[in-house]
Amino acid sequence: MKSKTSGTFILIQGTSLLKLVATILLFLLFIFSISGILTSLKPQYRLSSASVNHVSMNVNGDLLYQLMGWENHHFLTVKRDVKVPTLTNLVFKLSSNINLDDPRSLLGRELPGFYQFDGKILVAGEGTNYTNMPIESSPPNEIMKAEQEAALQNLEGIDKSPDENPSSTPGQTTGDRKVVYVYFSHNRESFLPYLKGVTDPNLANHSQINVTKIGDQLKSSLEDRGIGTFVDKTDIQGNLNKKGLKYTKSYQESRAVVQAAMASNRDLTYFFDIHRDSRRKKDTTISINGQSYARLAFVIGGKNPNYEKNAKFASQLHDLLQKKYKGLSRGVIVKSNNGNAVYNQNLSENAILIEFGGVDNTFDELNRSADALADVFSEYYWQAENVNQNVEQSTDKQ
Repeated sequence: MKSKTSGTFILIQGTSLLKLVATILLFLLFIFSISGILTSLKPQYRLSSASVNHVSMNVNGDLLYQLMGWENHHFLTVKRDVKVPTLTNLVFKLSSNINLDDPRSLLGRELPGFYQFDGKILVAGEGTNYTNMPIESSPPNEIMKAEQEAALQNLEGIDKSPDENPSSTPGQTTGDRKVVYVYFSHNRESFLPYLKGVTDPNLANHSQINVTKIGDQLKSSLEDRGIGTFVDKTDIQGNLNKKGLKYTKSYQESRAVVQAAMASNRDLTYFFDIHRDSRRKKDTTISINGQSYARLAFVIGGKNPNYEKNAKFASQLHDLLQKKYKGLSRGVIVKSNNGNAVYNQNLSENAILIEFGGVDNTFDELNRSADALADVFSEYYWQAENVNQNVEQSTDKQ
């Protein structure tokens, strides 16, 4: 008797096997090609936590709501005034990180030097947009090293302060305590009206007539309001020249100065780094009650891990200026991808960089703005002090 053995036979055609092998090889080739491309890209183009952060910033509340609605249609039954994005537009925006409303997202990678204009407008002042943000221009290194300076002009009355009368004798005072520290990382930034024959904003630098004079007016105005102020006029540029360091090391040099001041005076609480913008008069000047002022811009370093506190402080000053000197503040700008982008602001949660006017402004205009800043800051300061005192009294009673 013959036994029967049952079995299953699979017939594989040669062409199907070749297609399978070819598909696997093409897939592996694709993976290795993508890996090679990603590793060969320049660092600024590679996928990084910053790239993921930029993508996530594009996902606002409305967009997140819509994405949830695609998964759970119940969300879409709720009537909301939301513009529904198309799937293709959404994929394009998230994958390319290009915002069609902001051409810098595309041009910034293609145009040399365009990174100088990078930044995020956290709070926009009147007329402020991405076409007229503050510019931190660098003077030619050969000029700074040679310390070539233009002749001065229009100096008559430059040391005379504009008329400014505090509302009353300060009822509060810090006494002998200096609580505000004013310094200048770019201490030789100057103004074209005082430089004979100079018309190029990049050449508006001088060792004598420069932004440090703003510190004198700011100190006087703050102390008129009872707030002790120290103005540090360390010649940062001179130190760079002596050490053979480039202009880009300005904040590194000023950082050591600020740290030394903090170590020697524990009362210092607020830190103002005063600068001058390279923008022209139309962007940096405003008339308030018939008088001309140099507009102010607050710049926050986004690479400081605690920049939110600095940004909050700057935003509060902006709001106070908007109430009392409408249009004087150009807003609050966060810079994260260019230049220093820390600006020593990681030393204190009350540290800000302030752009005073631009290359075309005069000291009459700059001094009025210093008085205005002192006015609103004193309001902010004494209100904060009163709150702190109330908290301390409540703690003591407990």
